[in-house]
This record gives sequence, structure tokens and C-alpha cells, in this order.
Amino acid sequence: MKGGSASFQLFNELSEHLTLRISSCNLMRHPAAWSEKKQHPDYDLWLILEGTVSLLMNGAEGTAGPGDLVLFYPGMPYSAFAGDSGYRFLYIHFDFDLGDRPRILDDYELAGIVPGAAVAEEAELFRSCYERYRSHAIASSVRLKGSLTMLLSRIIEQAAEADLCLRQQEEPASVSNRTKQRQMDTLIPVFDFLQKNLHRPIAIRELAERVGMSEKYFITSFRQTVGVTPGYYMYQIRMNRAREYLHLGTYTIKQIAALLGYPDPYAFSKAFKKYYNRPPSQFR
Repeated sequence: MKGGSASFQLFNELSEHLTLRISSCNLMRHPAAWSEKKQHPDYDLWLILEGTVSLLMNGAEGTAGPGDLVLFYPGMPYSAFAGDSGYRFLYIHFDFDLGDRPRILDDYELAGIVPGAAVAEEAELFRSCYERYRSHAIASSVRLKGSLTMLLSRIIEQAAEADLCLRQQEEPASVSNRTKQRQMDTLIPVFDFLQKNLHRPIAIRELAERVGMSEKYFITSFRQTVGVTPGYYMYQIRMNRAREYLHLGTYTIKQIAALLGYPDPYAFSKAFKKYYNRPPSQFR
């Protein structure tokens, strides 16, 4: 899928169901020769401002310097070692949920060191918003949350691009083997199928068959993984597309209903009004 692999598209389709909660944010400095072995109960993101820190995470070693980010997952053990001059960094603890699915980022391989060059603009915005937050400026907490959202979205975007590139280079068997390692990726055939078949009614049974599950097990697995039921997810993406079509102004209500698999304009208008609290005729 253009713009990244299918599972990453959840962040577009279900963006209004994302919940970001910040628990703490502050500056910290560690001296030379400082070290720690630790794990955090929530997500932890560091923005390195001065010096360097060497890290061992998930069996991989690396060094982060000024401008680089380090993302830690909840419960992830790591070891950190300060460089010769120590290091100063800005840290933020947070949780990131999708619908009923807590800590949705766990389903994606994002933890580790993020090169500063890849997120320079968003990282600088985050740093400047922290300065306002520290001064207790009006609405500074909102700014901080917004800047963290932008920073995370950039990290997700980078990961989606890398994931798409990797999938294009792998042999089909290799992709299949890797897909089994991540629960979210087992649903990729479902996401792809939905995007290509919104123009017609789709039964939950059809989706379950795409991934070789019983209908009952599929509904449970989908909700646990995605955070919403498959029926609601279909409703959500249809309403997203309806909004886009209406903004284009090139389709009639009848045409949009057909494009989105509704039997008639009345059924579409009823579904649209239930979601947006106004009929499509008043949305243009």
C-alpha cells in the first residue's frame, strides 16, 4: 500500500481513537562513567541534547548523540553508559493507546535509536514546546502533547517506509515467516482486502476466511489487536472515505453511496449522519 505497509494505515484510519497520555517530562544530565540497567513501566522517549550515551537494547548495541532520539518500550530491559563527557537529555514518559487496545506501539518495531537527521524538525519543535511547558505558559501542556504526537508520527512514518522497502525486497516465503512473528501483521490481508472492496457489502465471515480463522475467533482477535471491532473498523474507513469524497465535490451522494458499498443514498446518509451528526448534504 502506498505510503507504508497496510498495518501502519491504522494510524490514519483510526486516528481519532488514539489516546496519548503524558505522565512526566523533564531535563536530566548524567556525568561521565555513569551507567544504569533498567526498564520502564511505560513508554520513555529521550532526546539527546549534549554528549553521547551507549545503549544495549534487545541484544543490539548503539550510540546516541546530540539530536538523536531513543525510544524505550514498557518493560524493555536496557543498559545505558555515558560517554567521556556525560550527556544531557530531555525525557518524556507516556502511554499511547488505540481504542480498546493499550500500548499499540508494541505491535511495531520502533524501539531503539532514531537518528536525529530523520526527525530534526519534529525534535526541535518538541524541544521548544518543552521550554514553554517548563515556564508554565498558557496551554503549554497542549503544545507539548501536540509536539510529541508529531514526533511519534514522524517515527511511525519512517518505520512504515522502511517496512515497505523491506517487504518489496524480501522473497514471499520470507515475508510470510516474518508476518507470523507479529500479531498485527497477520491482519494485513484483511486490511488490503477492505481497501479494495469498499464498493460492496463485506461480511465478517469473508474477512475471517482471509486469515484462516473462525468468525468468532477473528472478531475477538481483531478487537484485541486493533482496539475496535472489525465491523466498526469497516464503518470508520467508509466514513473517512465519505468525508474525502464530499470534500472533493466531484461526486453526488448517490455516487458516493455506490463507491462505499451502500445499497442506496438513504442508507449512506443515515450512516453518515450517525457518525458526523449531520447529513452529507450539509457537509460539503
